[in-house]
Amino acid sequence: MPGSPDAAEKLPIDVVSDVVCPWCFIGKRRLEKAIAMKPDIAVAVRWHPFFLNPWIPREGVDRRTYLETKFGSVDGYAAIAQRVAGAAAAEGLTYAIDKISRQPNTLDCHRLILWAQTMGGDPGRMKQRLMDLYFTAGADLTDRETLVRAALECGLDGERVRKLLESDTDIDVVERQARSAKEAGIEGVPCFIFGGSVAVSGAQAPEYLASAIERSAAQREQARGTAEHR
Repeated sequence: MPGSPDAAEKLPIDVVSDVVCPWCFIGKRRLEKAIAMKPDIAVAVRWHPFFLNPWIPREGVDRRTYLETKFGSVDGYAAIAQRVAGAAAAEGLTYAIDKISRQPNTLDCHRLILWAQTMGGDPGRMKQRLMDLYFTAGADLTDRETLVRAALECGLDGERVRKLLESDTDIDVVERQARSAKEAGIEGVPCFIFGGSVAVSGAQAPEYLASAIERSAAQREQARGTAEHR
């Protein structure tokens, strides 16, 4: 588009998150609202993988087993779930707690998000579709056909994605990126890094995130000005 800033001019926003993290689901929507509050600042959002539950096997586990393992009991999660569902609803999202019957390992989900980028698609759209499938539709993200359909819906080549999912392609890439996040000290998600310098942890309010965008953009401009006068 004529007059649009190129990638080098856009403020990078790196987001470390997982598709089955409810606060990441909410945080993505809040980030979108924050970006809309700062229309004069061009940004480039970059998605990075995180494994919220690295102990879950590739085939996933049933939801009850997951809740009992992580929270002690299904009832132990109930109060937390209602609070999170309320926060999601306030952002126009649906967290259909009772629809989720299986807790997936998210390695293949993160591979899909990576492929959306390398195949010329929109990784943010792919991430949103996977989150909507999980939180709102209660879909099983360990089911390969569910993932292939999601890829098709996001404009990717379904047959190519099916073959890639059957292979080990980019497993090492995703695992390395997730490990790098841990090694960088990121323990909780979502984590937003604005301009490589301003880090915000948690699904903060859109106004707070918008302030971080503005602050990091100002720091970037100041750094550029300093470099030009050397």
